[in-house]
Amino acid sequence: MPFLTTRLSKHDLLEKVTTAIKACGWHYLVLFNHHPFRLRVFKEHEAYTIKLYIWRLTHGGGSARPADEFRIQITSHVSQFEPEPQGKTLIVGWWDQAGVFAGFDYRKRTGRLGSSPSLQIRQDSLEEAYTTLGLSPCNKGNQEIAIAFHPEFIIEYIRSFDELHDVGKVREDLAVLNEFGKNPDGVNDATLEKVTAARRKALQSALRTIRDTSFRKRVLTSYGYTCSMCSLQLELVEAAHVVPATEPDSTDETSNGLALCLLHHRAYDRALVTVTNTYHVKVSRYQKHRLKEVGHEGGLPSFLAGLRPIIHLPPAIRDRPNVHYLEQGRKIRHWKD
Repeated sequence: MPFLTTRLSKHDLLEKVTTAIKACGWHYLVLFNHHPFRLRVFKEHEAYTIKLYIWRLTHGGGSARPADEFRIQITSHVSQFEPEPQGKTLIVGWWDQAGVFAGFDYRKRTGRLGSSPSLQIRQDSLEEAYTTLGLSPCNKGNQEIAIAFHPEFIIEYIRSFDELHDVGKVREDLAVLNEFGKNPDGVNDATLEKVTAARRKALQSALRTIRDTSFRKRVLTSYGYTCSMCSLQLELVEAAHVVPATEPDSTDETSNGLALCLLHHRAYDRALVTVTNTYHVKVSRYQKHRLKEVGHEGGLPSFLAGLRPIIHLPPAIRDRPNVHYLEQGRKIRHWKD
């Protein structure tokens, strides 16, 4: 079947990157607005300067090339990839059909480029990154790994660029990364113990990001991106764990999640409000009394008026908060009526 292509300018492609950065809750500054772009990416005390080379991924085409091959075609104005002296150099492709990126290792291409150069990645890696909301490696041989990754994984890719691409140096490490792409739920701490120490921390962080992204997507989708306590949307809604993720017996099941706006997420974690076993929203009389005692009750009437009596529930029963998790969550947060 033919592959549809969309005309995208370099600034359209830059917008794909900046949109992904913002979706991860990070900020950016465009330091140089012509290709290759330079960006400063930051959040709190963590920041990276990146030089970004980016092209569309298109089907390889031609009988001499594999049918499942996609590639970026390096345009003539780029004769050599120049390093970013203050940070990281990214060579990225954008696959518009599924909305995923492919990253290539700059360190493998430090010399002058030949005529009509291109970089390839397999279609199955791109599809795996899309379906798992994470990443999928593509072994190009000679210890070179291309990485397909979902937009919500872009910060993790920037952060762990060297370690992810270096996975190709050790067969066992590559086997674990392949498992990330095919079945991230099948990767556990025991699996990660097999990874070379220099890359173990990066893969642990990558796995955490994949699971967080999957949990967030599932919870927000099941609640229609709507706060379960006040019905707000406005892209101000988060996926909250009922049993906090920091607890050893927490889970990333959708039934351990609640979609909450920023205000009610904080109020829930501080035990000002809770959800009962019958899904009623309940305000702590103890907390109201305490706030009045310290003179911090300002805005309480409007806060109370905005609450639903019963939470907005997902249509699928299996996605609704598990009663056991609700009880556990109240206990952990030291809920007092």
